[in-house]
Amino acid sequence: MADEKNIGTPAEEEIEIITLTDENGEDMDFEFLDLVEYEGKRYAVLLPPVEDVEGEDENEDEEVLILEDDGNEENESYVFVDDDDILTAVFDIFKEKFKDEFDFAEE
Repeated sequence: MADEKNIGTPAEEEIEIITLTDENGEDMDFEFLDLVEYEGKRYAVLLPPVEDVEGEDENEDEEVLILEDDGNEENESYVFVDDDDILTAVFDIFKEKFKDEFDFAEE
């Protein structure tokens, strides 16, 4: 997916889980990493929660999901971002902000 980027495991974990409801009414849990402002818009950087499954490598690269805040203050919601330039710019801001907390994988 164009809106997913690779990151490593955070150095210290303070996990905030948010639940998003898709267009089919199904709830999905994500770890909220940050809210990034770019060109007057806000973007949520999310990570699917890592479940402790025996035999899985905890240091395996994870992919983040970047969604745009649609600006509706009454009913907070997010939309997919299709623009690769925006996704790259938002992820670069996120990487710079958290360069000491995450081990970012080289693409």
